Amino acid sequence: MSRHRRSHQSWTDDLPLCQMCGVGTAPNCVYSPDGKGTQSHPNEDGHLRFRGEDGCFLYGVFNGYDGSRVASFASQCLTAELLLGQLTSSHTDTDIRRILTQAFDVVEKSYFETIDDALAEKAHLSNYLSPQSQKVQERLKELEQEVSGGATAVVALILNNKLYIANVGTNRVLLCKSSSDGQNQVLQIGRPHSTDNEDELQRLAALGVDSARVRQAGHIAGQSSTRRLGDYRVKFNYTEIDLLSAAKTTPIIPEPEIHGSQSLDGVTGFLLLMSEGLINALESAHGPEQANQEIVAMVAAELAQQTSLEAVAQSVVDRIKRLHHDVYVSGRQRATYCSRHEDMTLLIRTLNMPLADGALTPTQGGRIYPVSVPYSNSQSTSKTSVTLSLVMPSQSTLTNGTNTASTLEEGTPTPGQSPTATLQSTNTQTQSSSSSSGDGSLFRQRGSQAAQPDETGRVPPYVDFSQFYRLWGGDHSDGQSTQGGLGPQ
Repeated sequence: MSRHRRSHQSWTDDLPLCQMCGVGTAPNCVYSPDGKGTQSHPNEDGHLRFRGEDGCFLYGVFNGYDGSRVASFASQCLTAELLLGQLTSSHTDTDIRRILTQAFDVVEKSYFETIDDALAEKAHLSNYLSPQSQKVQERLKELEQEVSGGATAVVALILNNKLYIANVGTNRVLLCKSSSDGQNQVLQIGRPHSTDNEDELQRLAALGVDSARVRQAGHIAGQSSTRRLGDYRVKFNYTEIDLLSAAKTTPIIPEPEIHGSQSLDGVTGFLLLMSEGLINALESAHGPEQANQEIVAMVAAELAQQTSLEAVAQSVVDRIKRLHHDVYVSGRQRATYCSRHEDMTLLIRTLNMPLADGALTPTQGGRIYPVSVPYSNSQSTSKTSVTLSLVMPSQSTLTNGTNTASTLEEGTPTPGQSPTATLQSTNTQTQSSSSSSGDGSLFRQRGSQAAQPDETGRVPPYVDFSQFYRLWGGDHSDGQSTQGGLGPQ
């Protein structure tokens, strides 16, 4: 791809956005005792969602901290390093892994080049001039803001219909694959590079770091990640950080852990890239046990209703934001974990999965009636699956919620059928599915002709409430009549 870097615009302004992708975001929030939320700093997350040439797609979510500069720089620089002709369909898996690793290395070095002058000035002012001078103090503060900060990153590359994941830090990737029998397999690709990751602790221990102390501390220089982009303090001055001072070489690295390739041939489902802030908000509210299944259930429910991927992603982020807030104001046990949340980003890439069609004409079977998915907040059970059902009444005879006139092949969702999609963990032993479609017993059979009004001008109801009125009347038989506006007259 022939693109030229221009001084007056981003490297990536000319690249087309991927239309099979949606992104939802929410800024950080701190709650006051009365439940009102305020944003404590500008949004520091970043993302990318580009379609390159040769069937290449690139997605990324970046969780910035102490400023957005590294996240913003990394999203642009990574795109330039990967989509400006470097990747082609002739590359092997080994080639692609090497190119991805080199791209992260270039991002790190390029970023530090941009702050070299500021770092040099900072060192000069600190070492050679009187630090008591107010002007020097103000300038040092400006320089510190300019050079501080870092980011964690997760990048997904699709090339030759194969998926590659490159991860640095504590964001998360989920792949949801639907099978022909309606079961959806949820896979978390990779583990976060955090202070409780055994592999990372072993890596640090091999460098001379006391990994037990790192695990106990739970963070390094304010962050739980053991791999990061930027953050000059832990890259250049790690010998001055107590936890890291014994390290033989730089312990906090920008090198990505790469997973793939994974073939997407014949795969139906979706890919989720999530920033650490989104994961932490949901896990703070509901605990970590079912977070993956819960997010996938939310996405699947919104995909069944929405006609825009952007709306799907934003709806899920908004729902998690509400859940987090509601737990805080409830005063329940987990409220103490929910006094604040960081910036949240969710990127959804569908895989051969059509969006809901909310504009069916009557000749196609009438309107779609989406069903919301119930989410279980209980952490004491092993319920890990949710069933989605769409009931789409047609003008043909309805029996138990299915269209008896359908002659299409089984498994093809058509107006009048009730397609279901079950989300199930791969390691669960018990399955509990809940469906809001019902067994159809409330529906009276309806002919293909529209119902005609009776002599009173009323149309017979399609839903029979006789049993409800009978039970209600039994409970209220203290002289009150059930005919006073309740039930059939």
